[in-house]
Amino acid sequence: EVQLVESGGGLVQAGGSLRLSCAASGSTLDAYHIGWFRQAPGKEREGLSCMSISDGSTYYADSAKGRFTISSDNAKNTVYLQIDSLKPEDTAVYYCGANIFGCYTTYDYWGQGTQVTVSS
Repeated sequence: EVQLVESGGGLVQAGGSLRLSCAASGSTLDAYHIGWFRQAPGKEREGLSCMSISDGSTYYADSAKGRFTISSDNAKNTVYLQIDSLKPEDTAVYYCGANIFGCYTTYDYWGQGTQVTVSS
């Protein structure tokens, strides 16, 4: 069973960048699909991006295309989410999730989240 820990969040000014990390333990990520999500106060959890680790395929929600980039370092068992040109509306708790079936199926494993706050 895989355990996920997010890090890299913080307070940043609008226009800045952040790279969020999703570090996995308990299992290698080779067989997993790793997704990044966010949840802003009072809003539903939103899917942003996903990577199928086995072949490196990446997927982005329309809202994430252009400013968000997902990548992985398999040697570190870590998946990253680079966010550029941050906007105040990007303020949310960002989560990574994992499953073994595919990017568009139910995620079985979740991290605790990392807070991103963007000031104007």
